[in-house]
This record gives sequence, structure tokens and C-alpha cells, in this order.
Amino acid sequence: VKSPMLASKPRLPSLSSPDKYARHTHRVVAPTTKAMASSGKMTLIDVNASNNGARVRWVKYKKNLEDVEIQPPKILGGLKSPEYLAKNPQGKMPMLLLPDGAAIPESEVIVQYLCDKFSSKGPKLHAATPEARAVGNTVTRFLDVYINPIQSCMYQKMDSAEERAKQIGQIAAQMDAIEFAIKDTASPFITGSEITTADGALFPTIVFMQFILPRFFGWKDIFANRPKLADWWIAVQKDPEASKVIAELQEGLEGFDSNNWWQDQGIIEQVTQNPQLKW
Repeated sequence: VKSPMLASKPRLPSLSSPDKYARHTHRVVAPTTKAMASSGKMTLIDVNASNNGARVRWVKYKKNLEDVEIQPPKILGGLKSPEYLAKNPQGKMPMLLLPDGAAIPESEVIVQYLCDKFSSKGPKLHAATPEARAVGNTVTRFLDVYINPIQSCMYQKMDSAEERAKQIGQIAAQMDAIEFAIKDTASPFITGSEITTADGALFPTIVFMQFILPRFFGWKDIFANRPKLADWWIAVQKDPEASKVIAELQEGLEGFDSNNWWQDQGIIEQVTQNPQLKW
């Protein structure tokens, strides 16, 4: 369910208008696309508060990819501009622009492209065995198919309190599914002792959950009865590049909170007025 366009408030990055949250994202002077191409560098279209783009930024930092620069969507006129849609008809971010002008959409596709393109640079970020990679792929799949499509129930205006509560419950169920998927793997990361793209995919959305669910939906601990995920979260925060991305996301979320985002979307009132629902 999509909320109407707001003229004065920024929208969270998985929604439709990232050009209005300069206070929460990269402050840049927008180059022309021709100038970007002539630089010979790749350009990641993304903003700090994007949990989907965050997994790509983590790979960039992890592999120290100086040939990948980060710019906001406004360099192409915004997500719904003709220039942007000519590159990505979905009108979504992140998107990776290559030096030849080609574009690669979708966060996980970009992640795997960068890992392949720069396989000899920095850590591999892939598990060592097919079995471990299958676990990592399962967790990433659960995230992208079952959680990310409904994650806006945590922060977007919805007319139905019942539908919001239902989707919050589905997020909880998918966290249990991820806990089950990793229950037999060696600690501390999703596929074992080495951090991989599966961890990079999951932790940004966990940042959203950790920030939003206790604060606005009354969860006491998002890791309650999920001991493997609890231990995993401790380990992930010790990864320097993950820590950097976590700070970026938290800064963006704090910016929205300071502008009364959850109040303006009617979420606080909706939760308060419906205590009979399981939040």
C-alpha cells in the first residue's frame, strides 16, 4: 500500500522520491552522466538510508573499490525521470552505472557482479563449499522474496491497522525461518567462520528492524528466542565495513525520526489505538 506524495517530508528510500531527503543522504554536486562516463569509474546510484543499497556499499567498502563512486538519484533527475527510467524502467535503486553507459539494476545482482568483476581484489565474500553457499543463498532468498517486499509496513502509511499487524507478524515469521536456516551452521556468520554476501544482504534490514520495531511497535528484543541470530548480530557489528554501513543507516533513520516521520505517517496513532492487535 503506497502513501500519497508528501511535499515537505522526505520519504524512506525504498519508496518513490529519494530526491527530497538531502538531509539524510550524501551531499554532492551532481555531475553530468557524460562526465561520469568519461571518468572511467562505475557509479552506484544510492543513498545512505537505503537498506537495499547498503549491501552494495558494504561490498564496495569491503573490497576497497575506488573505481565505484556513490551518487544520489538526482544526478539523473530522480527515480521517475525519463533519463533514469531509460536506464532502469523499474525506477528503483540501487543501480550501478558502468563506464560505457550500461546499467545494472537490483541490489543482489549488483553485489554478485562486483564480486565477480573484482574477484581478485579483497576478500572473496563467498562461502567455501557448495553446502555453505546454499545456506547463504537461502537466507538471501528469504530476505528478498519474503521480507523486503513487505518491509514498508514498518515505516509507511497504511490505511489498515490489521494489514500492518499481519505484515509485522510475517516479518517475525521470516526471522524465525532464517534462524532455522542457520541453526546448524558454524558460528559466527551465516555460512560459518567467514563473512559473506549473505551477511551483507541481511544486516542492513536488521538495522531497520532494530531501530523501528522496539521503538514504534513495542518489541522488547528482536532477537528473543533467536539465539543464532543474536550471536550473528554481535559478530557482524565487529566487522569494520559493516559497522560503517550500520552507522550510515542509523544516521538516516535518526534523521527521519527527528522529523516525526512515524508520527506523520499515522503509525504511532495506529499502534496506540489498536492494542488488541499483535504488533
